[in-house]
Amino acid sequence: MLDTGTSLLSAVDLARRIAAKECSAVEVMQSHLERIAQMNPQLNAIVTVDAEGALAAAYAADARQARGEPLGPLHGLPVAHKDTFLTRGMRTTFGSPIYRDFIPDVDSLVVARQRDAGAIAVGKTNVPEFAAGSQTFNTVFGATRNPFDTSKTCGGSSGGAAVALACGMVALADGSDLGGSLRNPANFCNVVGLRPSVGRVPQWPADDPWNTLSVAGPMGRSVADAALLLSVVAGPDARAPLAIAEDGAIFRAPLERDVRGTRVAWSADLGGLPVEPAVRAVLASRRHVFDDMGCIVDEATPDFSGADDAFRVQRGIAFAQAHAELIAQRRADFKDAIVWNTEYGLALTGADVARAQALRGALFARMHDFMERYEILVAPVNQVTPFDVDTSYPTQIDGVAMETYMDWMRSCYLITVTGHPAISVPCGFTPDGLPVGIQLIGRHRGERALLEFAHAFEQANAPSP
Repeated sequence: MLDTGTSLLSAVDLARRIAAKECSAVEVMQSHLERIAQMNPQLNAIVTVDAEGALAAAYAADARQARGEPLGPLHGLPVAHKDTFLTRGMRTTFGSPIYRDFIPDVDSLVVARQRDAGAIAVGKTNVPEFAAGSQTFNTVFGATRNPFDTSKTCGGSSGGAAVALACGMVALADGSDLGGSLRNPANFCNVVGLRPSVGRVPQWPADDPWNTLSVAGPMGRSVADAALLLSVVAGPDARAPLAIAEDGAIFRAPLERDVRGTRVAWSADLGGLPVEPAVRAVLASRRHVFDDMGCIVDEATPDFSGADDAFRVQRGIAFAQAHAELIAQRRADFKDAIVWNTEYGLALTGADVARAQALRGALFARMHDFMERYEILVAPVNQVTPFDVDTSYPTQIDGVAMETYMDWMRSCYLITVTGHPAISVPCGFTPDGLPVGIQLIGRHRGERALLEFAHAFEQANAPSP
């Protein structure tokens, strides 16, 4: 049901056309609002739509341009914000019935930075309850469906963002990623999702500004589009103690680079994870692309010993910090997975936490040494293809049982624990037309080089359904 017409122009090209007055912000907004009206009822990607406000902002943007005022890098581009990011004056529900009618009086930093760069918000994108789990459904708005097959899930937790992008409802979208929430839905919907290094995109306001698992990041229909959005939302902020001091503008320069001779580690299953045969087949069919690019490719995998324990403990701590107090008051309003994860966190001992920290420290050291030998690690994004939209999560993969609702996302969360940046880029399609992405992992805080390499892969690879 995807339309491949002009509404799917890249954000980079669309921004250039608006700046050159080849089209107006109003014309662009009207086109995107038409797409939303046409496709959103079937897919449920954007759960709060402010068409009137977006159109008024587009008229104001054209007026500023007519007066010769300076234009931001996202001038006139329609965007949507994940429904876990605060939007001043616009409903923010977190996918929870507790916040069904909550309207904040402040913007999250990623929202404010996009607005200040000239982007125009059309609304909020759907999420699972409190962004927990990589399947986008909740009791407030229901499920978001995959545009390649509406009987399938779009992934999550930034699922609404990925679907809105894939269908041309917006030019760019933001998201967040703890265990794969930018990479997973990008993979399932054939778009690009970048998990940046911790601190690359400051998060404010934040209940826990020292959180090193969850990051905010960009989604786009191309690597260059994702880099454009990253250039706006990245950069230091004194209110975020983990913020990286480097200016985000470094990501706005062209991404072209000669990648011949780049040392690449190819890992088909990250050291023995179960992976569906359909995913393996698509990735294997594109392995030659890296040879064609002139890369030096070895089969190699970092030692992920202890990563599972470190992730589960630190995720449990994050859930306990975020939800314990409210669960004590309104337990019935939370889905079981969140209650379980929170209670797991509350039951942890000081010894558990100390051990997890030590495991993570050792993992980072091993990963650093590995990435000194290789500039890029290539791996699956997801271990499965998009599954039934009415299924909460896969309970088995290739005959291997999954013990918890998180386990099927190990191919993403193992990378989360290392702290390294990772990007999901479209790779190919299964015989029945479902997208399969590829995960490219870069060096610590090496987003610029990772984006350049991902762009080179994107140009060398040309998947089609």
